[in-house]
Formats: sequence, C-alpha cells, structure tokens
Amino acid sequence: METSTISPAVSSIQNSTIQNSSVRNNNADQSISSGQELSEREQQQLQDLKRRDTQVKAHEQAHLSAAGNLAKGGASFDYETGPDGKRYAVGGEVNIDTSQVSDDPQANLKKAQQIRRAATAPVDPSAQDRSVASEASRMAAQARVELSTQTREKQTQYATEHTPEADFLSRQSSQTEKNIQDTYQKIQNASVLEQPRPLVDFFI
Repeated sequence: METSTISPAVSSIQNSTIQNSSVRNNNADQSISSGQELSEREQQQLQDLKRRDTQVKAHEQAHLSAAGNLAKGGASFDYETGPDGKRYAVGGEVNIDTSQVSDDPQANLKKAQQIRRAATAPVDPSAQDRSVASEASRMAAQARVELSTQTREKQTQYATEHTPEADFLSRQSSQTEKNIQDTYQKIQNASVLEQPRPLVDFFI
C-alpha cells in the first residue's frame, strides 16, 4: 500500500535550535540545577520554541482532521528540549494512504480529492504538502479520464443497441412473445371448457 508523508517545512527556528541544542541544553540543565533564572536570550529561545510547538501541532492536526480514514496512525513529532528542560515539537509528519483502488475510477477520484484536502488543510502547507497535493491532482485527473472513457463506451453500447432496426426487432420480439402468451392462455381456457362434466350431472 502506498503512503505519502505530509508535514510542515523545517523552519529557521528548528535549524538554529538543532545546531545549538547541545549548548542550550547544557545551559538549561545548569540553570535548572543551580536554580538560576533564564537569561534574556534563553527566554527568547523558549518563546520561539513554544510558538513553534503550537504551530507544528496545529499543522499536523489539520492534516489528521482532513485525512480521516486515510491517515495511517497519528502524527509523529520531532522534539527539542528547551532552556526550561521541557520538550517542544519542532517538526512533525502524518502518513496517509495514497494507493489507488483497482478498476474503480469513481472511488479513485473521491480518494484523490480527500488526499488533496488533507495535504492543503494547514494554513501554511509545506513543500512536501504541496508535492502530495500535486500527486493527488494527477490522480484525480487520471480518474476523470477513465470515467470519461467509461461514459463514452456506455453511450456507444447504448447507441448500438438502440438503432431503429434494433428497436423494431425488440418491439417485434415483445409482440411475438405476447401473442404466444395470449394463444397459450386461450388454449388453456378452451381445454377447461371442453372437459367432460362429472357423471353426476347426467342424473340431475
């Protein structure tokens, strides 16, 4: 089964925090263990992490809500420990089922539309999100082509089966069948009328 990952782009906050995480984490541990207050720089870093955490979780929740039964499990997150010793989400992803339904373009069209809605659900789709949405658009276009082909084939079949000659033969066949049924019923009725009466009738 094919799956695609929809996730937010890694922000500059995440890049900077990854590069400096070991330094900040050590500083955070020292600050916490010594009971020292956070420096102004650490407080700013903490605010950035909190803001990023809120954005990431809202982003992934938007994906999950729109994906519905196509989501393969819940969202997974990348965490970073802040200057206060707590972990904050700085990245995440949601895996969704993007496999096609065999021989069912209508189902594929519906599925592609749901995949696209899931990929573009957040207010700030990432590059990966936009890539998944593009794939879903191609899947939908292919399904529409297949549906159009099926419609043309049905129309051709209908036209072939409903030519004037075919309609005439169909009416003749129906009339012949009705005549046969009427004749059979008349024979049955006549047989009933011609049956000999019981002997008791002759003595009345």
